Amino acid sequence: MAGTNRPGAAPDEDGDPDYRFTLANERTYLAWMRTAIGLLAAGVGVAYLSGFDVPGRTFLAAALVVLAMSTAALAYRHWRNNDRAIRAGEPLPRPPMIAVLSVALTIAAAWALIGLFRT
Repeated sequence: MAGTNRPGAAPDEDGDPDYRFTLANERTYLAWMRTAIGLLAAGVGVAYLSGFDVPGRTFLAAALVVLAMSTAALAYRHWRNNDRAIRAGEPLPRPPMIAVLSVALTIAAAWALIGLFRT
């Protein structure tokens, strides 16, 4: 059926993709930004607000802040790449940040857990 937009379908005759895909892409971007804000808050909390007084506290706080910065920066890149793919009717690219975020948060959580048992 000409002019219908479905996943992987080319844009309609006007050159615009189905607005639902564009809005879903925007919601994903906003979710990445909420994650970055949460990481930033965690970093600030570890650095200044917690009674978490163990060696490496500053390193853990800095790692969380750097991870927040990376997540925020890569969120835009992810949105832009998805937007291009949606408009071209191509498959969506896989974001590498999912693996990076998962590994980094696992390491940060392990570091924090070790710190809790040392106090």
